[in-house]
Amino acid sequence: MLTIIKGAGDIASGIAIRLHRAGFKIIMTDLEKPTSIRRTVCFSQAIPDGKTTVEDVTAVCVKSAEEAIKMLDTDVIPVIPDENADCIKLLKPDIVIDSILAKKNLNTTIDDAPIVIAVGPGFTVGKDCHAVVETKRGHNLGRVYLSGSAAENTGVPGNIGGYTNERIIRAVSDGIFRQVCNIGDLVEKDQIVAYVDDNPVRCSISGVLRGILPDRTPVFEGMKSGDVDPRGIREYCYTVSDKALSVGGGVLEACLRLSGLLNQKEL
Repeated sequence: MLTIIKGAGDIASGIAIRLHRAGFKIIMTDLEKPTSIRRTVCFSQAIPDGKTTVEDVTAVCVKSAEEAIKMLDTDVIPVIPDENADCIKLLKPDIVIDSILAKKNLNTTIDDAPIVIAVGPGFTVGKDCHAVVETKRGHNLGRVYLSGSAAENTGVPGNIGGYTNERIIRAVSDGIFRQVCNIGDLVEKDQIVAYVDDNPVRCSISGVLRGILPDRTPVFEGMKSGDVDPRGIREYCYTVSDKALSVGGGVLEACLRLSGLLNQKEL
């Protein structure tokens, strides 16, 4: 079944890996200039680099839907720089998964495909999509909803190692972001990890730098620009997170459940 995943950040990449390993034919879309933080585990990194590998799965950047289709019989995932996922109208996929994680519905409709699955808050089953998968950490993470919506966005990041908001590195002003530290670096509280123009950006806690924007990214004040993992385990920077795996499992379940329901209706 042809599946288009909108977004290619870390959660979307975890979804893609789970579906790819289960035999789904996948095409991903993202911005022409991605703003993913956890770049070492994001298939969006294929867009600036041409190619990237997360765990045992490789993605390559292609420039058109036609190129993407030609690659479906290979063992790689094609990623198209296609901000509005216009390729959906051309390719008419069996499944569309909105994993942009914008906390609201940008342009997904329930008519985009026979099966439309949305990830996280901002979507209502029956109105925007056929299923929603929970992204909020806690008891319901990865749960599939066939009615209603996911938990509302609280604006508070998930708790890791006892920290929530403190984990996040944010731009201190509008301007151009310049990283000083790299993903995988061990950092100390109040250390300068980047600059926005000439303004220093510091981390609030000690740990390992799990994610950071690339050089020369235009940012606005308060924009999420990095992520410190207080557990300090470098290996976690290079493998799919527990959250992404859980959400990916929920999406896989939703695909299979909805496919079964669709087949029953056709019979």
